[in-house]
Amino acid sequence: MVQENEVIMLLLGIGVLIFVLRNRSVIQRIPGSRILIAGFFIQLAGWFLTVLEGFVLENLFNYFEHTCYAVSSLLLAFWCLKARRGKEEAG
Repeated sequence: MVQENEVIMLLLGIGVLIFVLRNRSVIQRIPGSRILIAGFFIQLAGWFLTVLEGFVLENLFNYFEHTCYAVSSLLLAFWCLKARRGKEEAG
């Protein structure tokens, strides 16, 4: 069963995706932007999977959904560390 909040989260994520794609040149100036963007895309995949699991293969897509969330969190943490180290080296 699909919950409304899951669909809304996916729609918001798609809105952010459109923003990211339209502002790619600006976002690429952020240090470590590839890691940050990869984390976002994996998070977006998790949101897509959470909606998809409401229709088919609930257990399989639930596993992949939570795997996406974990990987996305690790990438975000790695990006934060990398950004922090960059500031320390510059300052």
